[in-house]
Amino acid sequence: MLITEVPRAEFACTIVVLSGELDATTSPRLDKVLAEALAAGRMRLIIDARALAFCDSSGLRTLLIGLRHAFAAGGWLGLVGVHGVLERIMRITHLYEAFPVHADLAAALEQAARAQARTRT
Repeated sequence: MLITEVPRAEFACTIVVLSGELDATTSPRLDKVLAEALAAGRMRLIIDARALAFCDSSGLRTLLIGLRHAFAAGGWLGLVGVHGVLERIMRITHLYEAFPVHADLAAALEQAARAQARTRT
C-alpha cells in the first residue's frame, strides 16, 4: 500500500491518500500516519480511498480506531472515494453511517473549512 500524506495547515487538516491494499500488513502504517497527524495538531483527517483496491477487517478496524481517536481529540475523520470492497464491508457492518463519507475531496475540504471556522469563534 502506498500512503501519501498531504498536510493542509489552513484547515488544521491532513489528507491521507491510500492506494493498493489496506490489510493486516499495511494497517499499522496507516495507524502511525493518523496518530502522528493528530499529535501534530491536525485534528481533521481526510482519507482519500479512490485508489484503494482492497480493504480487509483489519483495515476497517484501523479506520474505525482513527475515527475514535480523531473524535476524542476534538476533530473528525472523513472518507472520500469509498467504493468496491471497502464500501461493501462498511455497508454490511453498518459502519458506512458512522463515518462522514464525502462525494469528493472538495466536499471533504469544505467540511474541514467549516470545522476550522467553528473553532475560531
